[in-house]
Amino acid sequence: MTAVLAGCGGSGDQGDVTLRLVAADYGDTAANSSQKYWDALVEEYEKEHPGVNVDVSVYSWNDVDRKVKEMVAAGRAPDMAQIGAYADYAAADQLYRVDDLLSIPVQADFVSRLAEAGQVDRVQYGMPFASSTRVLFYNKTLFARAGLKAPKSWSDLAAAARALRAEGVETPYALPLGPEEAQAETMMWLLSGGGGYMDAVGNYGIDSEQNVDTFTWLKEELVDKGLTGPTPPGELNRADAFAAFARGEVGMLDGHPTLMKTAAAKGVKFGMVPMPGVDGKAKSAMGVADWMTAFKQNGHREQVGDFLDFVYSEKNVLAFSREYDLLPVTTSASEAMAADEDDQDLMPFLEELPGSELYPVGRTSWAEVSAAIKKQIGSAVAPNGNPEAVLGQLQRTATAADNAS
Repeated sequence: MTAVLAGCGGSGDQGDVTLRLVAADYGDTAANSSQKYWDALVEEYEKEHPGVNVDVSVYSWNDVDRKVKEMVAAGRAPDMAQIGAYADYAAADQLYRVDDLLSIPVQADFVSRLAEAGQVDRVQYGMPFASSTRVLFYNKTLFARAGLKAPKSWSDLAAAARALRAEGVETPYALPLGPEEAQAETMMWLLSGGGGYMDAVGNYGIDSEQNVDTFTWLKEELVDKGLTGPTPPGELNRADAFAAFARGEVGMLDGHPTLMKTAAAKGVKFGMVPMPGVDGKAKSAMGVADWMTAFKQNGHREQVGDFLDFVYSEKNVLAFSREYDLLPVTTSASEAMAADEDDQDLMPFLEELPGSELYPVGRTSWAEVSAAIKKQIGSAVAPNGNPEAVLGQLQRTATAADNAS
């Protein structure tokens, strides 16, 4: 890759250029901060490109999207931003098109499902940077005590939850519909019920018959029967659910790769299976991606493209994915991970990625819709909740937001 980049010439022949990149922190301690990853990568790149300096600022996920928004509003857009969403900037014509930046081999290497999710009106502006899928985690010790096998369908899951409850497990299934990440748990269940956020023609379909049936089943078969634990689902956040699973207090929950390390560190023996569907495996898993974007304002298109070609080399994509237990966003790195015995713990997630469905991040309305879901969806399964009414209200919110955008 270095040889290919060096042959391109352009970056170093036009005087010194400083590229500014704002990135999110995937680490949970100072020892594994993403700043260390970027510092090492930039040092290697700059050695081969003496005319280009890359200045990287890393912020927590609580701050990074806001920081970039403030920079853009102040007329000081970074050259690149690795953040959670891109559609608003693309709609405002502030981003480079991906095919104006990356070499053809690098652009073609993105996992197709992720590349498609980075498009607005069939033009790709968002470059997937990190991805993950979700599977069902279950506590092997608790399951063995209750004589259970991993569930393959909703009826299996409900039966397992009842058996766990009979064995004294306080939270047979953790259902985090609290404000932290309710949109993820919601989407996983909608997909498992044959629905989703969007309909077959690409419009919001939140109140579809399948989705109403899914939340009615959740309410009547899990929540109302006391199988989701002492904390109401609308008040339970993902981080708290993960922590409880790692303490051995939860029988089942949907999780992403980072839960493996957390649970293993606490000595919890767990298994992982695809998310059950109504009568078997769900039609598709939920995928999640974070995005690299490149802003036009500073005009460093050639240098930015050259640097990002380097960022997306197989070696660098693999290094980042392995450091933070995430899935590669390129086909070459995915194939390398699948072939490496040391990466086999990530295979259940990697196998789900090609057919996964992602949030509708290419719509500028999604931020408003996601916020409404976080605020309201928990009430659908509350004691006096009405799934059809709540999903109907969310559909009206989504339609209005889509029309306004």
